Amino acid sequence: MGALPGTGGLSTGRARWTFTADVEEFAEIVGPWLLRDPVRNTVQLTVLRGIRSGLHGYGVLMGWLSDRDPANPANPANPANPADRAGPAGPAGPVPPAPVASADTAAPAVVGAILHTAPYPLLLGDVPLTTLPALAADLIGREHEVAAVRGPVDVAEAFARAWWRPERRRRPERLYRLETLAAAPAPGKPRTASAADVPLATEWVRAFQAEAHVDVRADPAPVVSARVNRDELVWWEDDGRPVAFACVSTPISGMSRIGPVYTPPPLRGRGYAGAATHAATRKALDEGADEVLLITDLSNPVSNSLYQRLGYRPVGDYVTIDFG
Repeated sequence: MGALPGTGGLSTGRARWTFTADVEEFAEIVGPWLLRDPVRNTVQLTVLRGIRSGLHGYGVLMGWLSDRDPANPANPANPANPADRAGPAGPAGPVPPAPVASADTAAPAVVGAILHTAPYPLLLGDVPLTTLPALAADLIGREHEVAAVRGPVDVAEAFARAWWRPERRRRPERLYRLETLAAAPAPGKPRTASAADVPLATEWVRAFQAEAHVDVRADPAPVVSARVNRDELVWWEDDGRPVAFACVSTPISGMSRIGPVYTPPPLRGRGYAGAATHAATRKALDEGADEVLLITDLSNPVSNSLYQRLGYRPVGDYVTIDFG
């Protein structure tokens, strides 16, 4: 399926969203734009890798925003107004990115992108805020169902205001980046999961999703199996039995992300989650990651405090908004 133009546009009327279900087309056009900032685009990059590897095969929609209307490339838009630029609020405030031009100098430059692997949330990155009503209108016009949206707080909220369904619930999140890894002593030792661990790991991921109010309509088993096959799931074992786990993504352009991290309730308060996170972080560094990241639920003060003790520092705030 080739690219399909959107019907809406920027406030200037000079650019349009383009949509596709062809992951290789999306990777070729949008990949360089995502890689310009692998820290803030961490989720989009890892999801894109998952799609390319065969996960999320049904109901995938991807799209990008250009700096001018593809039907009229001589008429450039101007989404670079700082007031219109999106970005997660962090210690240094929003960071407006530079557009990434195509190798074809006549082609428009990418200035925004979306990924949607239903039933998971629509992923929004750094997108000009004034373009989000047009995006919502395009998706509504295509009768494309969006049950939730996830992105920087201002971006997700702007999309939610334009969407036709009301907000039902939100999950505030914070992106952290490793500064200097600190020790996390706990009884036991780490072990990388093998294929025989997939059933137990899947059971624990389901428990994590239920506790974190993550959408559980999608079966996590294929994702868990893929992560185990890539050696991305690290158990922490005490007395020969798993007591916690932490997942860690294989580095992309020097970026790796920790998560999810989970300890069953009866085993909490013994340092296992910190030890598992430390082991997964160490694994990422040993595999060449220059940036190790993780995303937390801001409503959980215990985990946020733990990760900061391990050496993680805030980058910016995000939110997942579920629609009614």
